[in-house]
Amino acid sequence: MGIEVAGILGLIGLILIVYAVVKTVQSDASTFAKVVWIVVLLVFPLLGFIAWLLFGPKG
Repeated sequence: MGIEVAGILGLIGLILIVYAVVKTVQSDASTFAKVVWIVVLLVFPLLGFIAWLLFGPKG
């Protein structure tokens, strides 16, 4: 895998994490739940994003 492909995949991953953080902040969840989800997304980007998709705050 070339550097270009890895860079594009990294950029896509960053965009997805930023999207998840923004949607979490805009959700109706409690402040504690928002903080927990944001920490999970930042510490475990790939697994955190998948968990956020499945179990994250809706709305």
